[in-house]
Amino acid sequence: MNLIAAVDKNWAIGKNNDLLYSIKEDMQFFRSTTLNKIVVMGRKTLESFPNAKPLKNRINIVLSSDKNLKIEGATIVNDLQMLFDELKKYDTNEVFVIGGGAIYKMLEPYCDTAYITEINAEKDADIFFPNLSKMEEWKLIESSDKKEDNGIEFVFNKYIRK
Repeated sequence: MNLIAAVDKNWAIGKNNDLLYSIKEDMQFFRSTTLNKIVVMGRKTLESFPNAKPLKNRINIVLSSDKNLKIEGATIVNDLQMLFDELKKYDTNEVFVIGGGAIYKMLEPYCDTAYITEINAEKDADIFFPNLSKMEEWKLIESSDKKEDNGIEFVFNKYIRK
């Protein structure tokens, strides 16, 4: 499985169920990378999307403890066992964990590749991504040239589990 996220200097990803940054090139990268793939997320992440609707042209799997949750266009799973049973239908290279913070933390040990947009900025946040750069089991293998959007510098990095 893959992780995909945009993090700031503190590996922060959000505040009040919203992203910290809106960088057009990062959004395009996210879209092109996950298009026609399987995306795994928590309920709050889904609710943060426009009209709280699943992402188009992707298989949306929502991990939620709410056994009564129903979302048109999404598959709901209530625990890790249900998630892994559902994911058996797919090539794990096609599965992308897209948030939020608790889901990233829960599923990071099961992932082997991470696409991380690292933003050279800091904002107040209440949701964080595991800091892969400080974890021995992860190795940075690719880094783009520095990019800039409205004065915000960022790079696209790819990590793999050692």
